[in-house]
Amino acid sequence: MTQHLIFAVFALILTSLAACGVDGAPTRPEPARKPGVHISGEAVVGVVTEL
Repeated sequence: MTQHLIFAVFALILTSLAACGVDGAPTRPEPARKPGVHISGEAVVGVVTEL
């Protein structure tokens, strides 16, 4: 019973420490874009035939 409790406490501490700064140093958000319409993408048109 005590081994399970010790393991649970160890796992909780380990996951808490592992989550600190896991994605690197903090960065500023990108500046907001100007309002308006922006369309981007890619379109492909084709025909497939089989004999």
